[in-house]
Amino acid sequence: MKPSSPHAPDPGPTRVARAGIATGSLVLLVALVACGVERDPQSGQDIIATPRYHADAPAEVIEGEHGSLALRLIADGLVRPWSLAFLPDGDMLVTERPGRLRRISVDGAISDPLGGVPTVLLQGQSGLLDVAIAPTFPDDRLVYLSYGEPNWRGNKGGTAVARGRLGERGLEDVQVVFRQEPKLSHGTHMGSRIVFDDQGFMFIGTGDNRSAATAQLLDHLQGKVVRLYPDGRVPEDNPFLGREGARPEIWSYGHRNIQGMALHPQTRVLWSHEHGPMGGDEINLPQPGRNYGWPLATHGQDYSGGAVPEAMGTSVEGTEQPHHYWPVSPAVSGMAFYAGDAFPEWRGDLFIGALAGQALIRLELDGDRIVHEERLLQGRDRIRDVRVGPDGFVYLLTDGIDGKLLRLEPPATSP
Repeated sequence: MKPSSPHAPDPGPTRVARAGIATGSLVLLVALVACGVERDPQSGQDIIATPRYHADAPAEVIEGEHGSLALRLIADGLVRPWSLAFLPDGDMLVTERPGRLRRISVDGAISDPLGGVPTVLLQGQSGLLDVAIAPTFPDDRLVYLSYGEPNWRGNKGGTAVARGRLGERGLEDVQVVFRQEPKLSHGTHMGSRIVFDDQGFMFIGTGDNRSAATAQLLDHLQGKVVRLYPDGRVPEDNPFLGREGARPEIWSYGHRNIQGMALHPQTRVLWSHEHGPMGGDEINLPQPGRNYGWPLATHGQDYSGGAVPEAMGTSVEGTEQPHHYWPVSPAVSGMAFYAGDAFPEWRGDLFIGALAGQALIRLELDGDRIVHEERLLQGRDRIRDVRVGPDGFVYLLTDGIDGKLLRLEPPATSP
């Protein structure tokens, strides 16, 4: 996403965790990241992360199409939080893009940064990104992280996924199970989300690293949905396995910058969304071997205001049309289907965060058809992630140097 575009995420931190820099500088950088120091790209000042728990504070009453809702601040002081995941005991794991993973317990304790997090390329939109709990977590305690991984020179990166066992102090026995190759990103269009399906496979959504043509190249892992076993092995029925000049990890291609993926709770079909350029954010239902068009087909414009240079129109033979798109980009991030009990009127709806649109988007579905859109919390915060908790409440992360963890509840639950 071009930083100067109207709906682009803020450029974010500019420090890079570089391989090959002087040992003293590296030790200092690691120490700074560990204690939560991040440079604000606007003011140039260092910021020290001081997350605070607030769930005992009164909830704010807001209005939606179905009536009143309670919005509760759970925590703030998080530095550019990117993703959250629920553990079986109700605790949450939260990532902060500068490279920190924290645990927020049900009793309100916010941990210091947990150990075992891989070194990240901290530049632009890159850093520590998604966190996902393995379906087998009760048996093996495996946690998965996606992040921008620097190359050996530290000047470019690509999306990687690592997994480790959650212990008392952090992740143990950490191993990388996926690497986006080649590494082309200078800190833009990293994706990425991780989803596990019911057949034991892991899907990873990647970005095109701001190198649009690579989304069409089958020997590159940019702009792809990848399908693997959780240990990184390639499934025998992947669509490009055995094809000369194609990466066997690829499930679908022609994507721009995927920042939301989820399984439909009834059909169990994978849904994803991705950023368009200037306009053209879209939702897709990625199918094996299909081409989703970028940059040949797009409903957006180039940042110059003209056509995307490689584009041949909004519909190109051999490519799939988006399941849904926005002519004006909300800058989508995060995706969750609602299947809880706290809001029965929302059951089956799809929730998506909006960065530039500063809203929580609720999409009503009729089967797979999107029939209505509501925007909640309009103009308040840049919503980076959205999840449905085990309590049926909707949890949100806001993007910023004072990022927040928020919770939507029925009004009757507020004091």
